[in-house]
Amino acid sequence: MAKKVIDLTLEIKNNMVCQKDFQSSVYVPLVTHEDTKASGTGTPDDPFTSAWNYLAIIEHIGTHVDAFYHMSPTGLTVDKMPLELFFGKAVCFDMSHVPERGKITVEDMERAQEKTGVVVDGHIVLFYYGIHDKYFPTDEVLRRNPEVSPEVVRWLKDHGSIMHGVEGPSTDVMDTKLFPSHRACRDLGLSHFEWLVNLDQLLGRGEFEFYGVPLKLKGGSGSPIRAFAVVDED
Repeated sequence: MAKKVIDLTLEIKNNMVCQKDFQSSVYVPLVTHEDTKASGTGTPDDPFTSAWNYLAIIEHIGTHVDAFYHMSPTGLTVDKMPLELFFGKAVCFDMSHVPERGKITVEDMERAQEKTGVVVDGHIVLFYYGIHDKYFPTDEVLRRNPEVSPEVVRWLKDHGSIMHGVEGPSTDVMDTKLFPSHRACRDLGLSHFEWLVNLDQLLGRGEFEFYGVPLKLKGGSGSPIRAFAVVDED
C-alpha cells in the first residue's frame, strides 16, 4: 500500500511564542547571497554565492522532546538516550472532549483504545486536543492544554509505552507550577514529545509510524525535533 508523510512539526521562526520563563527564539538572516557576491567564490563564468542564518533557541520551545535529564538530575541527557526511543509504532488518541485545562483519565484511555481499535503495547501514544488551531499564535495557547494525569502516565508505563506526545506546549498545565505529569514521568522513567501539530490528520488512522529524532546536543535537557508520521495513503 502507498504511504504518505504527515508533518507534525511547528515551524521554527524568530521570536516564537513561549512560556515567560524562557527567552524567545532568535532566527535571523546573518549573511545573504548579496553579501557574498564580493567574496570571489566559484569561477568568473560561474560565480558562487551562499547564505546562512543565525539560530538560538531553548531546547523546549516549539516541537521538541524532553530528555530524562530535564525531569531528573540523574536522568540521561538527550545525547545519551537510545535513538530507538524516538521513533516506532504509534497511535493518536482523540482527547478533544477533555475540557481545556482538564485532565485525561484512564477511562479516557480505555475508550480511545476501543475507538481506534489499537491496543497500546509499546506504542508511542499521541494526544490530540484541538487547541493549537484555536489559539495559536497567541500566548493563550500556553494556558489551554489539558493535562496527562499521573494515573495515565502509569497506564502508559503498564502498557509498555515509554514515550508519548501532546498537542500544545506541555503535558502539564504549566501556570499551576505543579507539573504532576512531568513528576510521574520522572518517577516511572517515561518521557514525551511536546507541541506537536496537525494531529487531527492522524485521527481514525489506527496504527502508524512516528518519528521525532532529536539533535545530538551534548548534555541536552531536550531538543527541537522534526516530527512526522508515515501513514497509509488515503
